[in-house]
Amino acid sequence: MKIKKLETFTNEFVCFVRLTTDSGDIGWGQTSTYNADITATIFHRQVAPWALGADVADIDGLIQRIQEKEHKFPGSYRCRALAGLDTALWDLHGRLQSKPVVELLGGAPGRLRAYASSMKRDITPADEAARLVRLRDEKGFDAFKWRVGAECGRDIDEWPGRTEEVIPVVSRALGNVAKLVDANSGFSVKRAIEVGYFLQSEGISHYEEPCPYWDFEQTRQVTQALELDVTGGEQDWDLPTWERMIHDHVVDIVQPDVMYMGGMGRTLKVASMAAAAGLPCTPHSANLSLVTICTMHLLGAIPNAGKYLELSIEGPDYYPWQEGLFLGDPFRVDSGHVTIPAGPGWGVEINPEWLSRAIHQVSIATAT
Repeated sequence: MKIKKLETFTNEFVCFVRLTTDSGDIGWGQTSTYNADITATIFHRQVAPWALGADVADIDGLIQRIQEKEHKFPGSYRCRALAGLDTALWDLHGRLQSKPVVELLGGAPGRLRAYASSMKRDITPADEAARLVRLRDEKGFDAFKWRVGAECGRDIDEWPGRTEEVIPVVSRALGNVAKLVDANSGFSVKRAIEVGYFLQSEGISHYEEPCPYWDFEQTRQVTQALELDVTGGEQDWDLPTWERMIHDHVVDIVQPDVMYMGGMGRTLKVASMAAAAGLPCTPHSANLSLVTICTMHLLGAIPNAGKYLELSIEGPDYYPWQEGLFLGDPFRVDSGHVTIPAGPGWGVEINPEWLSRAIHQVSIATAT
């Protein structure tokens, strides 16, 4: 069975991929979000030509071969585009076998504990505490993440004093739940350790990306200095870089992003490396697109799955582009848990109305 046609449905933020085989079977995937229209161009120019006419049986082998063919273009955009092909192939295989992807990976559909993930920094500590407490009471979440510092902030806070205020205000309001914070590369080593001691004193157990993520030595120093879990890796896509990060114990928990990585196959390699080193894998899945669906299937199968799934709590005021992507509600929360879709492939249906509004591009195999 060979790939006959690859289509993209795109706006600036999202690019869905539909793969059709020469037998008429289909699979749906997605490239990484943000600047998705640019990624779609890369997909059709630098991924599709090598994929069309290829056999669908060996997903990892095909992805690796395309990387070799495009070896002069390593980097994030290549992986963001490859994710569209990889995830469409996994969906195809699930549909062909009438199984959800989680079963193809050796797991089973079921419930996953989720942590409510806030993306906002332009929110007062009191307002952040109030909305997280409301979610605790209404949705049953027992794990929450909120933001400290400023994104790549060089020790300058979102506004003066916010970090020192938001940590205790939110933590004490939430009470006895799991507490996580994300610094988004905001601090120097000295400042990160200082904030880390404060986090520990307030019962926070997860400290994400405290220092510039590209400087492993800075993050490693913070990891060594603190008792709480220092986590990271969401931005990283290069497998040798991951090998170094894991070997040197730069972080306590690895957080690959399925879409940034280039799909499920490459993410599984990171999870496997982490498992061999005794490190948990709690992937990054910061919006309600296919990345979170893929991550649900992943966590249902890997042996070193972290304690919870990252589930964004942001709605149309923050992420207007994620509205109406799927039919139904695949992210429904019940007592702080979500359920891995049990249908074939990813187990979700992309909204035809959304597709009808998207920019449609097609690459098709030439007859031989």
